[in-house]
Amino acid sequence: MLQIVEKEGGVIFSVKVQPRSSRSMIAGEHDGSVKVNLKAPPVDGAANLECCKLFARTLGVPRTDVQIISGLRGKKKRVMVEGVSLSGFREKVAPYL
Repeated sequence: MLQIVEKEGGVIFSVKVQPRSSRSMIAGEHDGSVKVNLKAPPVDGAANLECCKLFARTLGVPRTDVQIISGLRGKKKRVMVEGVSLSGFREKVAPYL
């Protein structure tokens, strides 16, 4: 089950990233985290930027409302998205899980 925290007008959740995939997409759930495949390589922050763009597009928020709050250099990250409620997050991400 996903571990999502609603906080300060947004949500915080864990992400497991698989860079250098054939395409960028939400690939399901892995150990309480949202698993994402990213086309971008983990070089110069390209995968982090692609991760933020993917969640912004999926949740319908501006890219600036999505930020990685921990795990910038690893495959496990904590992401915060502003302007989305817990129920709104679950509704938009559920079809991909």
